[in-house]
Amino acid sequence: MTSDVDLVTFGQRLRHLRRARGMTLADLGERVGRAPSQLSLLENGRREPKLSLLQSLAAALEVPVEELLRRQPPSRRAQLEIALEEAQRDPLYRSLGLSHLKVSKRLPNEVIEHILALYGELRRSRTKPTASPEEARKANAELRRQMHERGNYFGEIEKIAAQTLDAVGYRGGAVSQGVIMALVGHFGFELRYVQDLPRSVRSITDLRNRRIYLEREHLGMHTPRTILLQTLGHIALDHEVPRDFGDFLRQRVEANYFGAAVLVPERAVVPFLQEAKAARELSVEDLADVFSVSYEMAAHRFTNMATHHLGLQLHFTKNDENGTIYKAYANDGLVFPQDENGAIEGQRMCRHWAGRHVFQAPDRFSVYYQYTDTPKGTYWCLSHIDPSHERDFAITLGVRYEDSRWFRGRETTNRYRSACPDGDCCQRPPAELAERWEGMAWPSARAHSHVLSVLPPGAFPGVDEADVYAFLDRHAAE
Repeated sequence: MTSDVDLVTFGQRLRHLRRARGMTLADLGERVGRAPSQLSLLENGRREPKLSLLQSLAAALEVPVEELLRRQPPSRRAQLEIALEEAQRDPLYRSLGLSHLKVSKRLPNEVIEHILALYGELRRSRTKPTASPEEARKANAELRRQMHERGNYFGEIEKIAAQTLDAVGYRGGAVSQGVIMALVGHFGFELRYVQDLPRSVRSITDLRNRRIYLEREHLGMHTPRTILLQTLGHIALDHEVPRDFGDFLRQRVEANYFGAAVLVPERAVVPFLQEAKAARELSVEDLADVFSVSYEMAAHRFTNMATHHLGLQLHFTKNDENGTIYKAYANDGLVFPQDENGAIEGQRMCRHWAGRHVFQAPDRFSVYYQYTDTPKGTYWCLSHIDPSHERDFAITLGVRYEDSRWFRGRETTNRYRSACPDGDCCQRPPAELAERWEGMAWPSARAHSHVLSVLPPGAFPGVDEADVYAFLDRHAAE
């Protein structure tokens, strides 16, 4: 039997079929030449049968082998028993110190439902909420530190992505929609597009009926196919319900990495980049065009490959027109603005950096190049505005001056000086302006209500479980 079969569901289906035919464990054991105790282990999901035994069981029960291996529980009762068994395996449930509850035929469905409801409330109450944005910033800073240590290269995820592509016959080039749909089938799911997805999610995975629900709407980098591959990433990487916000962030980074590694496979992108470097024509826009991905994903993928395969240190940022940093990564010595916890996200970028100047460029949707002199040295950057659903963001990739020779756009004459984090650089107005206007200006600030709220609690912060469960209930019968 293949290792991806759910043994608990298999055991429930075996028990259901045996009882439906009026057989005892002894009766079935006699027909297949096995002791009743061995079959009991199978029915309790504690042993995996060999193919020969699987065929014998199917013959004795007069059903195809496929009927025994179906993932869907055979009945509502079986579904409840499976859920209770999985709950009792949860370390959180075991921490209660209760003895294992063996379900008998006399135990009513209503009792199991009550136990599962209490378990659900226990999980919700024990799921560590992010009490404040400070905790989130600390978790983000720690994750970025780990990414820096490994040059933002995750070899184990690259390997899983490559094996997954091999399994569906990928041979090279841009990943087609056909390959992506084959991946969905490879993991045992079907894809459904809907119009009523809850606003708090990008996708919903129905693990019971093996369906993935998406909308067709494009949200900048978050196109339906990237969201789909990120969803499959959680499955491919065997993610479990996040323990805390730090675990949630880690899983999100890993799933996003998996999606990028599938859309821009290592085996295809490395020779492409090495050839471009040899020709001194490295560019993010070529990467985006050749592999049919967004500029942001191409820039992310470049950071994955640059240090490990090209020997380049670099930095990456994503910021809005006000200079607020949403994402950042660096291993080239560039100093980002940060708070006392080391968090970069949410800080304001120096107004002299490329990520700010690109918004004032004559052609704001072409690639903008710039040299910036900083206290840590001179950096060369390329910056591009990636439109999104809500606002435009600047995606910037940069390297030290000496490494600019490998990139297209190195001949730019745009050059600025930044003294940040020195406050006189851009954080404080020039002395002449301050003297003229200090005490004579009263701006009406735009209210940012989010600063007054804590990050949402729960294993998946911000997700409305009531909406998700109502959605699944609506679509389960389709």
